[in-house]
Amino acid sequence: MNREPSIAWLLTMLTAALAAPVHADVNVGVTVSATGPAASLGIPEKNTLTLAPTTIAGQKINYIVLDDASDTTTAVKNTRKLIAENKVDVVIGSTTTPNSLAMIDVAAEAQTPMISMAAGTRIIEPMDAKRAWVFKVPQSDSQMATAIVEHMTNNNIRTVAYVGFANAYGEGWWNEFSKIAEVRKIQIVANERFNPTDTSVTGQVLKILAAKPDAVLVGGSGTPAALPQKALKEKGYKGIMYQTHGAANADFLRVCGKDCDGTFMPTGPVLVAAQLPDSNPIKKVALEYVNKYETAYGKGSVSAFGAYAWDATMLLGNAIPEALKKGQPGTPEFRKALRDAIESTKNLTATHGVFNMSPQDHLGFDQRARVMVKIEGGGWKLVQ
Repeated sequence: MNREPSIAWLLTMLTAALAAPVHADVNVGVTVSATGPAASLGIPEKNTLTLAPTTIAGQKINYIVLDDASDTTTAVKNTRKLIAENKVDVVIGSTTTPNSLAMIDVAAEAQTPMISMAAGTRIIEPMDAKRAWVFKVPQSDSQMATAIVEHMTNNNIRTVAYVGFANAYGEGWWNEFSKIAEVRKIQIVANERFNPTDTSVTGQVLKILAAKPDAVLVGGSGTPAALPQKALKEKGYKGIMYQTHGAANADFLRVCGKDCDGTFMPTGPVLVAAQLPDSNPIKKVALEYVNKYETAYGKGSVSAFGAYAWDATMLLGNAIPEALKKGQPGTPEFRKALRDAIESTKNLTATHGVFNMSPQDHLGFDQRARVMVKIEGGGWKLVQ
């Protein structure tokens, strides 16, 4: 009996193989601030990407990760390199608002979708032809500023001082916070700036103390945000301290130490995932990420920033299968389809919130994406 496969059978198999879609790998370019002043934010983002899925819808995913050293010029250079040399289909990054703002022109010019891990509202607003290619995963300054002002109002705070970074992050927070505070009749009695690389803020602190505010809001991110708070405590300030969600990581707690006990800040639910009620749909997804990250990097190592990187990969996991129906990775058609698919994201529960994007809203978070926490004993306590 002849057991050799027939020519007809071989031709049938060959035809089927040729008919099956064969895709190139999806290349994901990443630029993070793994060194420099924003390193405490960028390192957990970089770490998270080692845990990200390497296949989506049966498609191989390659992550090309570069360090921009918290530097705007380097972030732009990295973005150009990833697009021109690595032929990436999407760019994730950067860690900070100034870097992300500088990257917009490059991504838009190359018509390559970009997912920022920075908070600045201006990254995605106002919507225009360039920002049509840009998305972000952190909660916007305006959402978080509203939460802070609500907490201040509920705690009868009438006067407040602001001290923020002398960059796009600090200015963005000042713009949002001052507008909302004015509406709520909270008087801002001091408005100071410092650089993330500064080692002293004595002059700014003395001006704040002279104004005798009920509370102080620090508009900074990462470990440098601890500097004015430690200086205020050293000079005997007894009022209530607030930080932004840019300071929500373990390194900030370590550097600030006991000087940060009692501080309030808004953050994403992932930071207090275990404290969320079981009815919260975010709890399950957030705990899965926390367990995965802490298994790899140690108990208590999780931060809001690593979770932003995870949420970026969740957006891609949701969008890539749709984009593959319309184009091959590595082509303009695929990049356009990927942009469209991200923009069409609906009811995607992630670690920080539930994404519902639209052509006008390239974040898509509602109030479920924010909680207020209090720093107690070197940890985070959910307060609302």
